[in-house]
Amino acid sequence: MNAPARSVSSLPSSASARTTLERVAAHLSLAVQGKDKEIRLAVTCIVAGGHLLLEDVPGVGKTTLVEALARSFALSFSRVQFTADLMPADILGAQVFHAQTATFTFRPGPLFRQLVLADELNRAPPRTQSALLEAMAQGQVSLDGATHLLPRPFTVVATQNPVDFSGTYPLPDSQLDRFLMRLSLGHPSPEVEARLLTTRDSSSPVDLLTAVTSPEELSELRTQVAAQRLDDTVADYVVRLAQATRAHGDIERGASTRAVLALGMAARAYALWEERSFVTPGDVRAVLGPCLAHRLLLRSANQGAYTRDEAAHLLEEVARKVPAPR
Repeated sequence: MNAPARSVSSLPSSASARTTLERVAAHLSLAVQGKDKEIRLAVTCIVAGGHLLLEDVPGVGKTTLVEALARSFALSFSRVQFTADLMPADILGAQVFHAQTATFTFRPGPLFRQLVLADELNRAPPRTQSALLEAMAQGQVSLDGATHLLPRPFTVVATQNPVDFSGTYPLPDSQLDRFLMRLSLGHPSPEVEARLLTTRDSSSPVDLLTAVTSPEELSELRTQVAAQRLDDTVADYVVRLAQATRAHGDIERGASTRAVLALGMAARAYALWEERSFVTPGDVRAVLGPCLAHRLLLRSANQGAYTRDEAAHLLEEVARKVPAPR
């Protein structure tokens, strides 16, 4: 049975929400150093109820960040290493036959966790990639005519290598569109790398982390995000930004309506960092690139081209040209 809906007045205040977000971000920075902006955006994505795509070369801390997120929010966690021979049943689960009773029972797969790391998602064939679509869109999976609900809260964080790496399959547009944000960590600064050399031992930095909040508090934050006020003037601004991407000469396919809704939800979550119960144009601009860059199809893109930076540059141009409300 679903819990009764909480009234807006019973939700955490904007100040306490910001305190929680900053506590989580500070905790994550113990494991992933020198990436304060990326950490803030990753937390924003989780609190907004979205799924996150981390796209970068190997060895820059993507997996560490995801494991640290699970620890910090005390979420049940599973990591699935996607490979070329991974089958949908390997992540969804399967019906198991019991000879003694001549009955089948459902054995859940690793997808039945509150936070699922789909590691190197683009190394799996399209059939296995697509097994995540229903889970990401509706929080459930359908097998053998039966629907199985996933735990709440539920989040998928996927990592992928650039598509010009050998042995990878580009994610289809329908899958990319299910990710609220796409982020790249990048290499740490030389100062951070030097500090890691002198302070990091053989243990994982995640092993030192403990929970600083709870799944219940995360659910409350998500409810508060949904209740954030987005005025008509800001809504009009979001739509004008989307329309500008559709009319841009270098963009073959601009932002979809789903992208517009995603941008609005991410901006609502970002406003919590400033202890506000309403969204400003600045909140929209802060999440514009992470929310829309992976959803655009550029006219200059060759098949399989790695165009994240180019798309982000075009969105910066769009943001400069579209006037924000005052």
